[in-house]
Amino acid sequence: MIPNNKKIILFDGVCNLCNGAIQFIIKRDTNNIFLFSPLQSETGQKLLNERKIDSKNIDSIILIEPSIAYYIKSNAALEIAKQLNSPWKHIHLFKVFPQGFRDFVYDFIAKNRYNWYGKKEQCMVPTAELKAKFLP
Repeated sequence: MIPNNKKIILFDGVCNLCNGAIQFIIKRDTNNIFLFSPLQSETGQKLLNERKIDSKNIDSIILIEPSIAYYIKSNAALEIAKQLNSPWKHIHLFKVFPQGFRDFVYDFIAKNRYNWYGKKEQCMVPTAELKAKFLP
């Protein structure tokens, strides 16, 4: 059971860029809003299936607000940024740019992320202190 006051970030667990982004978010999530799960995990797949999200089309960050909505691509990144402490929450102001443009940039980075940042053989394993932030 996922608490309604938490938001879930699904991420590519083998992507070095994505793992770095999760570490960045964890350090700046001062209100302890987010829980995390790799897309490749059983929990991640279950959450995708419940929302009928095809992981073949969306293979990077997804933000889920239980019982409310989910966000993909640039909308997910900007909604996540909005919840972080300053100055990072102001990145949300990039919503003034058309979604098509934002998603084009997002897709370009997502398409090249393994070439630029590398890839792990398996999903990251959180440290004992971070384990509570990750869904089983």
